[in-house]
Formats: sequence, C-alpha cells, structure tokens
Amino acid sequence: MAFESLSDKLTNSFKRLKNKGKLTEADVKEAMREVRLALLEADVNFKVAKDFTNKVTERAIGADVMESLTPAQMVIKIVNEELVNLMGEDDSRIEYASKPPTVIMLCGLQGAGKTTHAAKLGKYFTAQNHRPMLVACDIYRPAAIEQLKVVGAKAEVPVFEMGTESPVKIAKESIKYARDHGNDIVILDTAGRLHIDEQLMQELRDIKAEVSPDEILLTIDSMTGQDAVNVAKTFNEALDISGVILTKLDGDTRGGAALSVRAVTGRPIKFSGTGEKLEDLEAFHPDRMASRILGMGDVLTLIEEAEQKLDAKKAEELAEKMLKNKMDFNDMLDQLDQVRNMGPIKGILSKLPGLGNKVDDMDINERVLDWNRAIILSMTPEERSHPGKLNPSRKRRIAAGSGRPVEEVNRLIKQLEQTQKMMRQFTSNSKKGKQLRKMLSGNGGMPPMGGGFPGM
Repeated sequence: MAFESLSDKLTNSFKRLKNKGKLTEADVKEAMREVRLALLEADVNFKVAKDFTNKVTERAIGADVMESLTPAQMVIKIVNEELVNLMGEDDSRIEYASKPPTVIMLCGLQGAGKTTHAAKLGKYFTAQNHRPMLVACDIYRPAAIEQLKVVGAKAEVPVFEMGTESPVKIAKESIKYARDHGNDIVILDTAGRLHIDEQLMQELRDIKAEVSPDEILLTIDSMTGQDAVNVAKTFNEALDISGVILTKLDGDTRGGAALSVRAVTGRPIKFSGTGEKLEDLEAFHPDRMASRILGMGDVLTLIEEAEQKLDAKKAEELAEKMLKNKMDFNDMLDQLDQVRNMGPIKGILSKLPGLGNKVDDMDINERVLDWNRAIILSMTPEERSHPGKLNPSRKRRIAAGSGRPVEEVNRLIKQLEQTQKMMRQFTSNSKKGKQLRKMLSGNGGMPPMGGGFPGM
C-alpha cells in the first residue's frame, strides 16, 4: 500500500520518542532528522521535506510540548497537523457551474490514467445522481476513442465523439450536445504525450479558451515520484489547473507526490485512484490521509465505502436475524458476498486504527472468502437453514463437494456458533441488546463477522 515504508519509519521514530519520557530539544531535532530522511526516501520534494520538518521542530520545542506530561504524543499531534496543512487543510471539492453543464477538463501525460479516470469520475458522479458525459478529445493515441467507449460502457456513462475532428471543435460541440440532452457534467478526456511539449500545451490552451472549463484536473501517476512534481508545476504554469487526481495510490508507491504536489503548485488534490476497478476512486481528504500515514487508520472512509458498496436492506435483515439469534449459513453467505463487494480484506483492514502499516505483515489469504463460499454452497438448502443437522457424514460430503478439508468445514461451523453465542449474550441483556441494535444500525450496514475477518 502507498506510504507503507514512510509510515513504518515514522512509527519507529515516534516509538523512540515515547521511550524517552521527558524530551530535550536534542531529542526532537534527532527525531525530525529521521523524519526528514523518511520523507526524502518517500520521494517528497527536498524543499517540501525541509520546510515541513522545520515547522514541526519550531512548534515541538516550545514550552507547551517540552513541559507536557506526554511530550511524545504532543509531537505526534503536531506532525499530524502539519501533514494535514501540507496536503491541504480543507477538503477540496468540485466547483459546479451555476448553469449546467459543469465542464471538467482532464489533462496529463500519456499513461497517467486519464481515460480510465474519466470513466471513474463518470461513475462517481452518477452515484451522486448527476448525468455525466465523457468526451473523446484524444484523437492521436491509437484506439484512445475506442478505449473511452469501452470504459464508458462499463461505467454506464455515455461517450461523445466525433472521430478525428479537431479536439477544440469536439470539446465545443460536446457542450452543445450536453445541453440538448440533459447531461449536467461534461468530462473532457484530452490527449497526453510521453513527454511535455509545446504542441500539447497549445492544444490544451486552445480547448480551455474555447469552452472555459469549470475544473482543470491534472492526472498524475503516483509511481513517478519526484517527476510528478515537475509535471504538476509545468501543467499548472501553462493551464492554471484547479486540482489534481493522484492515481495508483494503492500500489507499491512511496507516495511522495501526494505530499509534494500541493506545496509546490498550491493546487489541491481532489481525488485519488485506489485500485483498478471503476469504483476505486475516492474524494481526497487530507486529514484522513494524514491519519493513514501515521498508522491511525481511516474509519470514516471505511464507513463511507460500506454505505456505498453494501446492500443496506440485506444488512438490515441480517442485523434483525442476528438480534433474534436466527442467523444461519444463508445469512453468512450473504455476509461473505457483502465483504467481497468491499474489496480486498487487506484494503479494509488497512483503514482500521493501529493496523494501517501492519497489514502487509499479516498472514491473510484473500482466497479464504471463496473457499468459505464453496463450503456453504456445497450444503443442501436444509443444511444451510438448520446447521444443527450437520453430522460427521454430512460434513465429509460437504468437504468433498467443496474441495476443502473437513477441518475447514468444522472451523466455519464454529465461526457461526461463535456469532450465535455472542448474539445470545447480547440479547439476554436488554440494555446490551439496545446497544447492539444501535451499533448495527450505525455501522454502515456492516454487521460484525463472528470470529473476525475470514482469511485472518
């Protein structure tokens, strides 16, 4: 995951501070030297890293921190606050036009992910009850128009194209088309190059002059490291961009671009791409990203994802069954499917406090979800509804049918029994029952898994 190495190094630096109890100025300066090295290794711009550690040091050696009973915690708090300041104090959102359509122009180098993220944005806005439209302004890259049509179809977002007409004319005509057909958001997928050249920049300037986009979003590949800052600076000087989309933040990237782009350009990060699927796009929250970097988790984003990706009606029905202690293997199967819709288990766990930078060290087999589904699907409808009927011979038949050992069948049965036992303990106490009902209704529609996440 992004920032994994940086998060580990920062955690180790702060651990040494905590072990010291009272801090001296020398302790703080030594810790900040380690933080600066960690930032540089994460591909953070040198000037940005230097300014950041200078600000933290200045605040950390103040009397309030040095005389505090928990100085190390105060230093961590300051680092967290300065990280938020570095990436943007407030969440930055799309500026919608007062008179539709809102025009969003995507720009960036070839291979940065503009076309895919155009479709991701389309899906994102559709989920917010908008009617977006994608526009094929890249007439140079082979099959670029066809690619936009394919990802547009997957995202269920219409695509406007005029073949190899002038990109400026295509952009202009798309606005007219959107007005006539009720599309309130127009997303322009412009051409990129393998390197920045004047011809590319002039074409983008011409499109900007013709359609006056409400947003100009620069798509940057997080994997490019220091180069991302130079790209952002050049595009900003030429086009006065309004924001940035960072892609591949889920990959094995050092993440320095996220910490440098805003400081260098003064433009906010508005979205981050967190996976290959079209729904893997998040609005960028500086405070939540700072929490992830410091290993504090990101529960708010996890809850929002649960609300978006889980079937609320099914979750409510399951919660009621759990409260009445009537959960069976049919319900567990639904729950497994709900968890699969949330994405990889490691991605879910990485957002939990204290686990962010430890997830990759955990022995988590993502295939366990599929194996558990296979076991349940090998049961008869009667067995799923009445787990008590699962005697040894039935277990052996289920194991053979699912291709899994009998031990795994027994483990899954025990997991269901543990959940039922936990429910009995809660529902036998009216006060605890009310607390559980409140927890389930406010948990993003995601009841807890008995025995923890499968695969751990």
